[in-house]
Amino acid sequence: MPDLILNEEEQMLQSTLRDFVDREIAPKAKESDEKGEFQWDNWRGLADLGLTGLGIDTKYGGSGPAGYRQVSIAAEEVARGDASTSVSWLAHLALGTACIARFGNDEQKERLLTPLAKGDAVAAFGLTEPSGGSDAAALQTTATEKDGTYFLNGSKMFITNASVASTIVVFATEDRSKGYKGISAFLVQKDSPGLTINPMHGKLGMRSSTTDEVVFQDTPVSSANLLGERGRGFNHAMEILTQSRIIIAAQSVGIGQSALEAAVRFAQMRETFGSPISQHQAIQFMLADMAVGVHSSRVATMNAASLMDAGEPFLQEASIAKLMASEMCIGVADKAIQIHGGAGYFQEAGVERIFRDARVTTIYEGTSEVQRLLIARQLMAQYQV
Repeated sequence: MPDLILNEEEQMLQSTLRDFVDREIAPKAKESDEKGEFQWDNWRGLADLGLTGLGIDTKYGGSGPAGYRQVSIAAEEVARGDASTSVSWLAHLALGTACIARFGNDEQKERLLTPLAKGDAVAAFGLTEPSGGSDAAALQTTATEKDGTYFLNGSKMFITNASVASTIVVFATEDRSKGYKGISAFLVQKDSPGLTINPMHGKLGMRSSTTDEVVFQDTPVSSANLLGERGRGFNHAMEILTQSRIIIAAQSVGIGQSALEAAVRFAQMRETFGSPISQHQAIQFMLADMAVGVHSSRVATMNAASLMDAGEPFLQEASIAKLMASEMCIGVADKAIQIHGGAGYFQEAGVERIFRDARVTTIYEGTSEVQRLLIARQLMAQYQV
């Protein structure tokens, strides 16, 4: 990240992570993709570095205060080495664990946050349902309270980490007539009765992260595991998702950076007509365009993170960064394949995996279409007539 001015602490984090990723994660990315299994070795390595509790209070086993600039730097570096590992880690840190840290009471934090922050346990975030993801207020999963216990019924779809998680933050509606105001958040333990987790297979990319269906059949949840305010679950989810869009933007920058680096190296080694293809103007222009996309997306991402850290409004900037970076990384990965030619179409080169991993970034944490709607609404509010 030579195109940004980082403070000493940020530089140290970046350097430490870059060395670890290049040594331990990136060399195994191809094998991890082929196995399609959660990479516990990578998880333990990230935990040893304090990343599973990055920004979490040391009182609860975390690594201490850290702003979203630092989390963004970390997200880019991990994604540069292996996007699948980054999505498993980020779903844990920026979604599930962040929700407990932000809205949990002292007892919940002491009981659940400590093992999650230390990396002794994994968190998941259960919001998306088979009926849709973008319309989060129209949840079908229900929570019925009886004598201090809630009983959940329904299902969640495309839930990262569910099959390896000890705790799933689940959003369910208590009263559909109230719309989003009837939604609450619950802390569901993996061994809860009536809880079934079905791994989902056949993903295009992000294959070594787990993606699961979660089914509830009269699953009991104690009132002690109601997370945050009753009836405020939708608000809690939206707050976390708005913040996490910055992190998905950073992840996308890392994916784009990985594709760019692979393309530059290949272009300098591959020869045609007696010289490296990096000497051909057509290839140089492609590489330059790729670098511009990565750079501008990185700046947009860090700008959004800086605004959030400063306590300034960042909703529009988060959506801009997420939209820009996610669409960028798909385009940059596509160009990397083109530069590799026929070799890029095969697994050995690695860029086809990067392309497959990149494709989901315009879908999760709010589709590109949703981001455009959010940006447009902010513009209308700013420039009223």
